[in-house]
Amino acid sequence: MTEIIGVRFQNSGKTYYFSPDGQQLAVGQKVIVETARGVECGSVSIANKMVEDERIVAPLKSIIRAADQKDLAQLEENEKKEKEAFRICEEKIARHKLQMNLVDVEYTFDNNKILFYFTADGRIDFRELVKDLAGVFRTRIELRQIGVRDEAKMLGGLGICGRPFCCSTFLSDFQPVSIKMAKEQGLSLNPTKISGTCGRLMCCLKYEQDAYESLLKITPKNGAIVQTPDGRGVVVDNNLLTGALKVQLDNRPDAAPSDYNRRDVKIIRDSTIKVGKDEKKALENLEE
Repeated sequence: MTEIIGVRFQNSGKTYYFSPDGQQLAVGQKVIVETARGVECGSVSIANKMVEDERIVAPLKSIIRAADQKDLAQLEENEKKEKEAFRICEEKIARHKLQMNLVDVEYTFDNNKILFYFTADGRIDFRELVKDLAGVFRTRIELRQIGVRDEAKMLGGLGICGRPFCCSTFLSDFQPVSIKMAKEQGLSLNPTKISGTCGRLMCCLKYEQDAYESLLKITPKNGAIVQTPDGRGVVVDNNLLTGALKVQLDNRPDAAPSDYNRRDVKIIRDSTIKVGKDEKKALENLEE
């Protein structure tokens, strides 16, 4: 077992482990650490805790110190510089007539590098822009192209549920989401219904997928052949959450489908849920 401190550098970013080096630190406290990018200031997301050796990548770097007033003042100064750098970069982008959208600017804590995050359709030749920015700021410049999901995470906003974006509040990593998940959950494959503000499939489709997969194992799917108390039939509609089924009985082909519960029927031959080629092609831009 090894004692660790978890540190985040963004509000909903990934948590990195560091050695506390004998220091007791509370969640939310600012700390100064050394990373691959240099000296950085982050927030404690996990207080002193013992974890299994298999969960860490040795050797752990140590916490340099808890942030003091001078460090916090440096953070405030960096935020002011970032706003000015954003304005200057937008002017340079317009001057160079580049088809790119600047999303965010980040100064490293020690001011050794400035990172400019942007979105664009396809590749962008920004070499002249980098030279121009380096001439203004006299430090290392890095332009990093990000996806629309990352853009939503950085900028934040409200989802169609009325709550702040999951990605900008608590999701540390993006999980893969597929059109098949939406179909298995019985959702309408309407892009406006299943996509988030970023234009990709909603991250929340992933949350309940395990539950739906469990329900699909015990619930006859549409097209399944089942044995009911009134005879054999084909499932024409189902509700995974309640277990309600509508079955077209073989011995009543002209009658309306009969209502049953999954507990009352026996599956003779189940069907499968597939995303058709046309559906896949129409919605392929929603997947990432």
